[in-house]
Amino acid sequence: MLPFARVSILGLGLIGSSVARAVRQAMPTVRLTGYDADPDVRATALRIDLTDDVADSAGAAVTDADLVVLCVPVGAIGTVAGEIAADLPAEAVVTDVGSCKTDVARALALALPGIAVVPAHPVAGTERSGPEAGFATLFAGRWCILTPAADADPVAVERVASFWRRLGADVETMTPEHHDRVLAVTSHLPHLIAYSIVGTASDLEAVTESEVIKYSAGGFRDFTRIAASDPTMWRDVFLSNREAVLEMLGRFSEDLAQLQRAIRWGDGDALFDLFTRTRAIRRSIVEQGQDDAREDFGRAHGPDA
Repeated sequence: MLPFARVSILGLGLIGSSVARAVRQAMPTVRLTGYDADPDVRATALRIDLTDDVADSAGAAVTDADLVVLCVPVGAIGTVAGEIAADLPAEAVVTDVGSCKTDVARALALALPGIAVVPAHPVAGTERSGPEAGFATLFAGRWCILTPAADADPVAVERVASFWRRLGADVETMTPEHHDRVLAVTSHLPHLIAYSIVGTASDLEAVTESEVIKYSAGGFRDFTRIAASDPTMWRDVFLSNREAVLEMLGRFSEDLAQLQRAIRWGDGDALFDLFTRTRAIRRSIVEQGQDDAREDFGRAHGPDA
């Protein structure tokens, strides 16, 4: 039995459009309704037949939904939830895909009293955005973390978990606070560092006569991929999860200072020990299926690449 029969997706960017494609592939009988605040995105969704219906307003998109998936930047989730509150069926379940959960859970609870809310975060994505960027297998083999309130309806939580499992994800449950600390290390801090390094390189372009871009090596190239992610989404992430990010940034700054001292004083043993430990972590990530073990991250090479 399907966990939901009528699913509404609000926000049709990379994640929202991937949810739509994955639902159509895994649960083809589910009725899909989509909505996006951008009329151009709605027009594209209609053109590519992304969902069965594309509504003209957030409220109209949810009137007969039994699951609503909010795929909007975390800073907008409370506002969008407020927009649909009057039109939301009493028996509907609301979830989201935001990568910050403490503020999101609070905003959803305030905007939707009496509604079953199960915040979620599928830990998956690319640097691309827009309704044409999504693909059905985005969540396959990836984690989706649920962060329900302590008094959440266990039936609703299991229905949302079943929904994500059907899309190919592995499901884990944790508190919103714990989620935000974990993601501050594994996602938010790396993005912040990438934005900073690419910004520094941009400032140095004039000094190096454009050689920073011209001679980009693999490491810098991969930082630019991360730094190409949606700016609105990441602005909201850092503002929403500021306490955990600042905590981890402080720890990173301390570790970076130790690394700086090791280089200054020629402490090769300290450098070697650190690089050996981090190499083992990379191998663990590959072994757990969270990245590609092929050379150069599986990139194609040659004249047709």
